[in-house]
Amino acid sequence: MSQQKLPDSPDQVRETVREGYTRVVERASSCCGGAPSHADEMGLKIGYSQEELTQLPEGANLGLGCGNPTAIAALRPGEVVLDLGSGAGIDTFLAARQVGPTGRVIGIDMTDAMLEKARENAQKVGISNVEFRKGTIEELPIEDGSIDVIISNCVINLSPEKEKVFGEAYRVLRPGGLLMVSDLVLERLMPPEVTESVEAYIGCVGGARLRHEYLGMIEKAGFREVRVESEGRFGEVVSAEDPQIQEAAKRFDATIDQVKELLGALTSLHVLAVR
Repeated sequence: MSQQKLPDSPDQVRETVREGYTRVVERASSCCGGAPSHADEMGLKIGYSQEELTQLPEGANLGLGCGNPTAIAALRPGEVVLDLGSGAGIDTFLAARQVGPTGRVIGIDMTDAMLEKARENAQKVGISNVEFRKGTIEELPIEDGSIDVIISNCVINLSPEKEKVFGEAYRVLRPGGLLMVSDLVLERLMPPEVTESVEAYIGCVGGARLRHEYLGMIEKAGFREVRVESEGRFGEVVSAEDPQIQEAAKRFDATIDQVKELLGALTSLHVLAVR
């Protein structure tokens, strides 16, 4: 099966990702799209508790994460938190509960459909200490040194300019502020048909970087005490019955076992770093 090739320009890559995640929202909002039960099942596998998932407004969990930066449990009342690639708002809303009415959480996303969904979700439950802003994670619409904690869940791998993302994170954090991200990294290189594929990139696979490269970029941005708090083989949390796995097999004209073998090269890391 022929695959659409990923464009070369970073701006074109971002537009491709924006289009892909607009379709995700449209599917989730359709009568036959996104299954909440599947999203919740995936959420439990990657570390969310049933209580956390129950607290969320309907439609906030689209099943797109690869970990739980709710090390959000470590957030303190009154803190200002920034969620990079906030999507429909799952981690933004959980963080808002932790920081309480004296704190604030800002979600950044570049996709209009995601921002609209997140704002609708906030209105559903009357959450007032959250704000969603349009912007890219490579050029954050945030003032220097104004953030206490940055969280992000399986988003930075989608950036074609990851060094810029970590540089911007360093800029907006106050001295001593924390970067807490969950993301996918590679334990071995992927074949070109994966890294050059639009479908694989949007699926958070094609844009993943080798572990040492990823952690090295955080250190290069100026962060200290960069450490992996937890990790897990991403291929172990997906099953052959997962509709996303079945769709990937069709798109790549591959077997389920071949797709799962590729996913075996991916590790989900939860990384903590200090500004």
